[in-house]
Amino acid sequence: MARPIIPFALPAADQAALEDFTRTGRRQVRAVRRAQALLALATGVGQQAAGQAVGLSRQTVSQLRRRYETGGWEVALREAPRSGGPRRFDGPQRAALTALACTPAPVGHGRWTLRLLADKAVELALVDTISHETVSQVLEKTSCGPTASSTGAWGR
Repeated sequence: MARPIIPFALPAADQAALEDFTRTGRRQVRAVRRAQALLALATGVGQQAAGQAVGLSRQTVSQLRRRYETGGWEVALREAPRSGGPRRFDGPQRAALTALACTPAPVGHGRWTLRLLADKAVELALVDTISHETVSQVLEKTSCGPTASSTGAWGR
């Protein structure tokens, strides 16, 4: 048996605020889509149709509706905290690791390896601990890494 659809009531002040939110200023696309979904729900369409109209799933629209009903439109449009732990490796540490990878390899080594870089980063107290996989991810988007042909010094 299907659950009865409870109409979604959007007060005029909230509707005006959401319409203004979607039309003015620079906003994150996700926040604008959430506002558009709330406005679509207010027209009387179901969660599935509202989601399809703005590119969201029915489940996302359902969660959005619940967040609106418990905290208002500002709360509903805000980003929820992401799962996972905080970054352990900040910008200056990433820069120091990249700079280290651009230096000549230690004596006795032809080039830097990911494990060698990880060990050196801990030895230099750049970080408490780091895996070779994290080193790989940090260096992934740089032109200087353990396999780069240049040592980072110009003209060599």
